Amino acid sequence: MAYFDHSATTPIHPKVLKSMDQANKLYYGNPSSVHGSGRKSKSMIESARSQVAKSIEALNEEIIFTGSGSESNNMVLWSLIHGKKKHVITSCIEHPAITKVLKDLSFFGITFSELPVDQFGQVNPDDLQKEINKNTGLVSIMMVNNEIGTIQPIKELVLIAKENNIPFHSDTVQALGKIPLSSQNVKCDFLSFSAHKFYGPKGVGFLYKSKEQKLKPLTIGGSQEQGHRAGTENVPGIIGLGVAADLASNNLQNRISHLTNLENRFKENLDNIIPNILYNGHPQMHLPGVLSVSFPGIRSDILLAKLDRLNMEVSSGSACGSGSVKPSKILKAIGLKDDINICTLRISFGRENSTIDIDRLTKAISTIINE
Repeated sequence: MAYFDHSATTPIHPKVLKSMDQANKLYYGNPSSVHGSGRKSKSMIESARSQVAKSIEALNEEIIFTGSGSESNNMVLWSLIHGKKKHVITSCIEHPAITKVLKDLSFFGITFSELPVDQFGQVNPDDLQKEINKNTGLVSIMMVNNEIGTIQPIKELVLIAKENNIPFHSDTVQALGKIPLSSQNVKCDFLSFSAHKFYGPKGVGFLYKSKEQKLKPLTIGGSQEQGHRAGTENVPGIIGLGVAADLASNNLQNRISHLTNLENRFKENLDNIIPNILYNGHPQMHLPGVLSVSFPGIRSDILLAKLDRLNMEVSSGSACGSGSVKPSKILKAIGLKDDINICTLRISFGRENSTIDIDRLTKAISTIINE
């Protein structure tokens, strides 16, 4: 089976798996307990926190372990109900873990504005400036779009928010291990991450919270995670997350080079054998190895099914919308007409893919279309 859906999730790295197996055997104590087994577990959690903090150039106390990127997003957004300013500015191409939450928060008086994007999927910083009002309490714009791979001008957007004294949150689950990422460089107040997007385990993530910012807990009970998230910690998962974050930051340039080479080969192969294809997203400011490709006249569900029969796994868009032939909201936002929209695949490469895999994939796509 050739796997080309790494934006949805990644296979666990062997070193991560080994660390988690060891953790399940050795670190079974409750981290809140004061006896030896508890102290060992607590020590391993703090070691993982150091690894994670180092991977994004943050302080240890700025890292809060969570259950997922979605939970990290929810923590930031739900905290707004305790504040005075209840208007949020986001973009029209955010993940449902932002847009659906904001809609539910309307019950508590939270309002929000969605900024448009251009044909490449980028927000115009001028639009952000125009949308700010005296009740704006948060700006939340994703760093990288999960479907078309477009990277937002985050530093410019953050600067505008800072000039207006407004906290800035970014859903960054697609960024770690694929592009350079430093909390000190982007200067966001909150950043959300999920381990399974960078070869870590599912069911664990983390939230970066600037030490200057306050945050109300979403899960209430014990005093774990500096009082920000109650519940006994997932020790093996957190240890695996730490190892995955360490690997992602240490091997970053090699991964970028590998993914870029695979992407270039895929494009060269396709351009030589299939006319009239369309690549969606920004041509330069996009995530390496993530491609949104439209094949006019061939519905994506048909392509998906036939590729699956050939043991090749791709996506028709974000994982949350897979299996649906409805037009993608993201592709609509960049101006793609419905008849092209429903003929679009998302193909995302990973560390284990090879040029042989790329050649097999392009040959399979060509055969299906020629049929």
